[in-house]
Amino acid sequence: MPHAPAHQQPVKGPCIAISKNGPYIVTGGLALRTETIESSRVGVAVKWVQGPSIPTGQTYALCRCGRSSKMPFCDGNHVKAGFDGAECAGRLPFTGQAMVTRGPGLDLADVEKLCAGARFCDRAGGTWTLTEKSDDPASRALAIQESGDCPSGRLVALDKETGAAIEPTFAPSISLVEDPASDVSGPLWVKGGVPVRSSDGAMYETRNRVTLCRCGESRNKPFCDGSHLSCGFRAPGPTTGLTVSTDEPST
Repeated sequence: MPHAPAHQQPVKGPCIAISKNGPYIVTGGLALRTETIESSRVGVAVKWVQGPSIPTGQTYALCRCGRSSKMPFCDGNHVKAGFDGAECAGRLPFTGQAMVTRGPGLDLADVEKLCAGARFCDRAGGTWTLTEKSDDPASRALAIQESGDCPSGRLVALDKETGAAIEPTFAPSISLVEDPASDVSGPLWVKGGVPVRSSDGAMYETRNRVTLCRCGESRNKPFCDGSHLSCGFRAPGPTTGLTVSTDEPST
């Protein structure tokens, strides 16, 4: 019997598979919770605040179109709405797309189109300015903190000597981002190197952290591009229980 192509081989452990014009199918019992951006009085993000865990099973389907009445789970409304979930994100690895800001004690890799609008990079003059001042230990430490708080992994601090990424440590999990200062619900924050499989069976680059669109409006699907801010996306509070899609792709 012939084997499936390497990019379509079953994934061991947790995985997120994208169904064509449908939801994200999560396998492997990934923990799910809410996580809120706490902001200053002028709207600058200052820290993440974890919310409660949301009960799930080993397999569950998360809404991708932004129209479910059972958020964050899929209820099939993508079919009624004729949701176009076509994926248009490139497949180049992060390092093949990144612009690098060079600093005296730190470098900073940046792929702007991955920006999820979380605003942690706005403190103290911006992560780029801090990188340029990274011969100062305090500036270097804050640049690393700010880049690590970037949920999408748009910004990645790089060790000056080795070029290795300086990443926060995450357990594999998914957070539903909430942004009260902007009065919007944000993307799915996928942490801990969880593989993401395209609806065509190919694997996206597995990264420590990515953000997946859940408003349905991103122009860089499946990844968030900040469109939840411009469309004013608000998800109702998480429901308990599960809604599993009828068009689950094989993982």
